[in-house]
Amino acid sequence: VALAVSAAAPNIAPAEGNAPKPTVGQVAPTFALVDQNGKKHQLSDYKGKWVVVYFYPKDQTPGCTTQACNFTENVFAYRKANAQILGISEDDEASHKEFEKALSGAASDKLNATSKAAIAKMSEEAKKDIAEHGLPFPLLADASHDVAKKYGVLSEIKTPNGSMFIASRDTFLIDPSGKVARHYNVT
Repeated sequence: VALAVSAAAPNIAPAEGNAPKPTVGQVAPTFALVDQNGKKHQLSDYKGKWVVVYFYPKDQTPGCTTQACNFTENVFAYRKANAQILGISEDDEASHKEFEKALSGAASDKLNATSKAAIAKMSEEAKKDIAEHGLPFPLLADASHDVAKKYGVLSEIKTPNGSMFIASRDTFLIDPSGKVARHYNVT
């Protein structure tokens, strides 16, 4: 049975060209990416603030939905600490916009039961705010994979049908001077 399962499972490995993950005290790799609303964000835009850069694999999947819901529910604590949350995945702007709509509690055919349960746990106020004003933080599109490679978090999934690229679930806390203060391997 183990042999059959391992033969069916995709082969996940770090992608070629990944830099080493930045460590505490290093200057965080710079980036300029577009969010779900088409607005460009650069790390330098947030100089003087704490920044939470969280990488996630795929929009509208169970773990990623839970993660986005948790950041949404705790956004006021981050704001009180003068911290900006930035979510990054390899999905494009349109996918991020659909994910934002799904997080508002709007129906989505891409959500499974686990994702729907995570959204159901969010407060009605948070869902209403997302529906009216969007997510309280940007979801940045790294479709070129450049930023994930700079942070050393790009993974390649090889299947019989070809390869796809996703970011591993890593979070970097960047201090107001632009240096990595903490790295969390959330996996």
